[in-house]
Amino acid sequence: MNLQNRRDFLRKLGLSAAALPLLGGLTSLQAAEPTAAKQRVIFVFSPNGTVPSEFWPEGEGSAFKLKRILQPLAPFKDKMLTLKGVNNLVRGDGDSHMRGMSCLLTGIELFPGNIMGGGGQPAGWARGPSIDQEIRRFLQSKPATKTRMGSLEIGVSVGNRADPWTRWSYVGANQPVAPISNPYDLFDKLYGQMKESESMVSVLDGLRDDLATVSRAVDAKDRGLLDQHTTALRDLERNMKEQQTSGALIVPTSPAIGVTMENDNIPVVTKMQTELLVSAFQNDLARVATFQFSNSVGSIRMKWIGIEEGHHSLSHDPDLNTGSVEKLTKINTWFAEQIAFLAKRLQETPEPNGTGSMLDHTTIIWTNELGKGNSHALEDIPWVLIGGGLGFKTGRALKYTKTAHNRLHLALAHAFGHRLDAFGNPALCNGGPLNLG
Repeated sequence: MNLQNRRDFLRKLGLSAAALPLLGGLTSLQAAEPTAAKQRVIFVFSPNGTVPSEFWPEGEGSAFKLKRILQPLAPFKDKMLTLKGVNNLVRGDGDSHMRGMSCLLTGIELFPGNIMGGGGQPAGWARGPSIDQEIRRFLQSKPATKTRMGSLEIGVSVGNRADPWTRWSYVGANQPVAPISNPYDLFDKLYGQMKESESMVSVLDGLRDDLATVSRAVDAKDRGLLDQHTTALRDLERNMKEQQTSGALIVPTSPAIGVTMENDNIPVVTKMQTELLVSAFQNDLARVATFQFSNSVGSIRMKWIGIEEGHHSLSHDPDLNTGSVEKLTKINTWFAEQIAFLAKRLQETPEPNGTGSMLDHTTIIWTNELGKGNSHALEDIPWVLIGGGLGFKTGRALKYTKTAHNRLHLALAHAFGHRLDAFGNPALCNGGPLNLG
């Protein structure tokens, strides 16, 4: 029975309109795709470069010692990779901050445009998708890895500007993605449509009479097929009810009211956003996320750690200004503390299927648009990977020689099973994906 004949048959039985799309595929049932271990990735951005002398570990390979900035991550040293010498080699229009930000995850040049930076030629948006969105697209194309959201773009103090300094996630060429910086908006995006699942359950309940009608009207072979379909529908119904009643879907309480999106509330907002991200992953609403602190040329004032000056202005001070270097070290250490909190929350959250912690299946990738702020260097970009989500050999400090970050992005895609030959600018992919073990 072809599709049109099948639909005509169902209509002649007088079935409800809701039944037609659900029962219309009776002759195309297939066994469910096996469930593979979940893989997740979180890209975390902090701006304005780092303090190299206080950031890069001493030693190489497994014999490395953490410096001050990375000390908050010491509990995760055996789950960590640091990658020195992985550079942003994308050139072209735009200043280093613009290319540092909008080429960081895209690995491709900016379009010509009319946005003028602190130097170089004016520029526009990036010419291609970012690696987070490429991985999201790949996962969403497969039923076994498709999630409701696909990806989450989260921010803290990103502001309302929209230009190459403020966007690092791109769906495609000329298509930047704005992060959600307000935790109340993020909560609504994640859990504001819960009533939809309740109405879906009532629709499934109402199909039982239609299923019985079809069963009486078909032959034994089709009745067996119908039984399979009925079982699948009942399993879906049961799973949805379990999510609502037995805690399989863990809906957090709404964020505490009254927190404004002001500079001095950044620590509180960061914790709120982190908890919502962990919750979304726990509920398998997405498996890809970006977490963006401020933006390129970001000017957060970290008064909560005793620093009154804006981050960007401090990053321009010369190395001989030891006071500024000390403040920049404290600023970057604070960012490391936020990464450590995220890793801790993932580590103490069990996988829903009992296969270890969520950190065992998640890789956090912390990076920056610059290697060093006062030189605007795009070399030695900070790359810190934490967690076991991508199967890389961790507990190592690795050093490379002028290696394009496009090759790292290829390694990330391959770890998800997405066998790209090139990503971003193909000329920067020579050598293929980085071998991270």
